[in-house]
Amino acid sequence: VEKLVTFPLGRRAPCDIYWHGVSFHDNENIVSGLVNKFPGMVEMLRKINLSRAMRTMQELFPEEYNFYPRSWILPEEYRQFSAQIRLLKEKDTTMNTTFIVKPDGGSQGDGIYLIRDPSDLKPMVGSQAKQAVVQEYIPKPLLIDKLKFDIRLYVLIKSLEPLEIYIAKEGLTRFCTEPYEEPSQKNLSHVFMHLTNYSLNVHSGNFVHSDSQSTGSKRTLSSVLYRLAAKGVDIKWILGFDILLTKNLKPVLLEVNASPSMRIEHEQEVAPGVFEYVPSPVDKEVKVDVIRDTLRLMDPLNKDSTPSPQLKAGEFEQGEEIPVDSESQGRSPDENLPSLCLKQVYPKYSKEFNYLRLVERITALFIRFLGVKDNMRLGPTAFRTFIRTCKLNNSNFTMASVDVLYINITRRRSCAIPDSREAGMGLQAFVEAFFYLAGRRFKFLVLKEQVVSLLSLCEAQLGPPSSVEDRRSLSCSRAPPRAARTQTLCLPDAQSSSPATQRRATSHDYRLHQKLKPRTLRANVEN
Repeated sequence: VEKLVTFPLGRRAPCDIYWHGVSFHDNENIVSGLVNKFPGMVEMLRKINLSRAMRTMQELFPEEYNFYPRSWILPEEYRQFSAQIRLLKEKDTTMNTTFIVKPDGGSQGDGIYLIRDPSDLKPMVGSQAKQAVVQEYIPKPLLIDKLKFDIRLYVLIKSLEPLEIYIAKEGLTRFCTEPYEEPSQKNLSHVFMHLTNYSLNVHSGNFVHSDSQSTGSKRTLSSVLYRLAAKGVDIKWILGFDILLTKNLKPVLLEVNASPSMRIEHEQEVAPGVFEYVPSPVDKEVKVDVIRDTLRLMDPLNKDSTPSPQLKAGEFEQGEEIPVDSESQGRSPDENLPSLCLKQVYPKYSKEFNYLRLVERITALFIRFLGVKDNMRLGPTAFRTFIRTCKLNNSNFTMASVDVLYINITRRRSCAIPDSREAGMGLQAFVEAFFYLAGRRFKFLVLKEQVVSLLSLCEAQLGPPSSVEDRRSLSCSRAPPRAARTQTLCLPDAQSSSPATQRRATSHDYRLHQKLKPRTLRANVEN
């Protein structure tokens, strides 16, 4: 067993691990070691970007990705949304579909509301309010004790290249605090009935803080699964991120959270008008194990099952010591430590899932043509170079047509975000263009086969990258030299940074570029 010395305020010397409690943007204060968050992950998992990404995968693999509700992006797709709903109601006059509106940058349930018709959308005021996602509301959720609930599972992405993913065996279930009724015009505003967000329901007078893991308004996932198993439900297959179970046990993905709350206390009134933070047994049961085993898996000085010597007291700058063990293949060298709560799902099941990684191959093409290191958007010249190099232009698709395609896609994307200062073609826009090109080139195939065929064509024209640097490897960790036997954990205050750092953090191009740096540990778990 080894110990990590923590430095809550940071220190001058480099640390082995940097742990950020909120969103993280790379800066000059981190010069080595591992980081527990993806730089740029907050932007990647905003509701609009996530919906676009899920839509892309649904187009390629409709059966495999049918767990995400149909979504429209506002205001960009308002007319499409209105037209589709109008047609559905014309076909079925009894249709009473409910929709849920989620602000793009919202969190903790802020700004979410339910509607029955596009005309019910609230007036959009200001540039930020205009960005939202509207989704089909799941009207028949699985209920326990007559209450709607959702499931929160914790996922660790240990590295991107090679891809390595773990999922926690235990999770949380968060319950509404008002008995559920199917949506009607009378109860659409009853947030304690329809929204499972903890940050909302904790303010309900019916919220129950329980010392038991199987009762109260927040429970462990295992306690819920045991109840389902007792009713004869086969629980072995249930898997997901932040999910809702329908009445027939179909999992529906609600969202993925890039900045999870790992707090294990909750606020409680201990005397009239006096509030204190007290431990939450359910949160402690789940979150302590997730953090502990993340550190066990990512221990930079222990790549095998041989335990390293314990740190000597006073050997380094004074700090709080946290026991952390070395772990390999899920086996603990110390009998006093529990087995890992994190179960590997990839590459363990790579044979089953590798065929789903088409978009990663498109991403590799995108990165290859970026050119300028700090840039994460293709300019018109780079896009033309991609077309020429892959020999995609011909007499029926001239370079003038290429320019029109580039302008149409980038202009539509920029119009959807009026205050955007970013120019060029981002990754999702490039994927859209790639799908278009694949459809033109291989029009008699289904979309997935079109994309596979165009990828094979482009990769054959380009050949393998000449070096790792050319590929701009997306490796996400850079461990300290093996000779260094110290381990330190810095817990920097993400709110305090220099003006220069803040200016760099607000630069979207800079933030996205940081994702390509090979030194960051990414722990993506849900709030």
